[in-house]
Amino acid sequence: MLFSLTNPEIAILMMVIFLFAVLLGFPIAFTLMAMGLGFGYYAYFDPSRMDHLLDNRIFNLFVSNTYSVMDNHVLTAVPLFLFMGYLVERAGIVARLFYAIRLASHSLPASMAVAALVTCTLFSTATGIIGAVVTLMGLLAWPAMVKAGYDKKFASGVICAGGCLGILIPPSIMLIVYAVIAQLSPLRLFAAAIFPGLMLAGLYILYAIILAYFNPSVAPKPPKEEIPPRSVILKEVLVSFLPLFSLIILVLGSILAGLATPAEAAGVGAFGALVLSFFYKSLKWKNFKESVFLTAKTTAMIMWLFIGSWTFASVFSYLGGHEVFEHFFKSMNIQPWQFLVITQIIIFLLGWPLEWTEILIIFVPIFLPLVEFFGVNPYFFAMLIALNLQTSFLTPPMAMSAYYLKGVQSKNVELIEVFKGIMPFLAIVIFGMVLMYLFPGIALWLPDQLFAN
Repeated sequence: MLFSLTNPEIAILMMVIFLFAVLLGFPIAFTLMAMGLGFGYYAYFDPSRMDHLLDNRIFNLFVSNTYSVMDNHVLTAVPLFLFMGYLVERAGIVARLFYAIRLASHSLPASMAVAALVTCTLFSTATGIIGAVVTLMGLLAWPAMVKAGYDKKFASGVICAGGCLGILIPPSIMLIVYAVIAQLSPLRLFAAAIFPGLMLAGLYILYAIILAYFNPSVAPKPPKEEIPPRSVILKEVLVSFLPLFSLIILVLGSILAGLATPAEAAGVGAFGALVLSFFYKSLKWKNFKESVFLTAKTTAMIMWLFIGSWTFASVFSYLGGHEVFEHFFKSMNIQPWQFLVITQIIIFLLGWPLEWTEILIIFVPIFLPLVEFFGVNPYFFAMLIALNLQTSFLTPPMAMSAYYLKGVQSKNVELIEVFKGIMPFLAIVIFGMVLMYLFPGIALWLPDQLFAN
């Protein structure tokens, strides 16, 4: 029956089997490699050119993809940014940061929620790992908010939504991966993501303040006797906030000013994180080893995903899978805005069973040729996807950020409470996408100003 199918039909079958295997729980990277090699063996099977069974071009393609991933200079930034983030996390810098911002914002409604969101925003610039941010803030900020009388659902939504900012706010691992896939400038992507990331964080903070202002029982103000003198608050801000903020500005500024490549800036950031750790005298040898181990582990996972995804995508394209989608969209005779709506709905739905890495590496290349066909700015399309991928971590029943929080607070909160707390923030993300569509300058103004030539 397999040989009675046309190549495009086999490509669609390949995609369906992959999605089914993922839903069954098979490891995604190795599933991609196995399916790429299996279907690739069929696609490149030519007895007239084969001296033996293993003489098939799919194996050459697999080796070539492996070397291409290892030789990609843009991906060099991935382990360095990961190392920077893990060092900041394990050196206790984030705990000091949250405490300082918490004191500085005590006069605002929902001050602890605001502090948590600002901390998540700054911490997200140091690491693009959603699980690390949500887990750490779930251990650090969530108990403090609940102890202060905050509603559990509201506190859970704050932590889950704030923790997801890591894949959007630069220097983001996701943007580096997207730059490699779409052959776009990582510098322009970083510049394009700054205002959308800050806009989303600002909308979260605005929602928290307005909600607490009209419903103080959701987020009570701290007692006056718990607020230290201004001199103590100022000292905490200077000692805990300014050093990390300066490091972030140094890394981002050197990239956007064209003084350093993302890989070089990531190296500076990793070294700066080490310096901060020694400055605070908080990094132990055990934590340092854990940072190195986790960096190697996460980097290896991302690299294997790249190898498997590129092999899968190459075979899928060779069989005519990309052409099926391309002809389908072109035959619909739709407008660019309709194309954007359809693609974003597809990516939103894919976010339920898949992680952002698989969505980017497998499905985004299907849409990239159509972006040019419909005359959509590729950097604007990238920012829509970056915002949309926030929903993949916030949409039940597969909202991974909710499960991260539930994992560290399993006895203190029910999963349904976390889901209820996430819903308003999910609506804010969708509102942010609509806002950016109506005002594309949110994403395009800064890169156009910085890289006009």
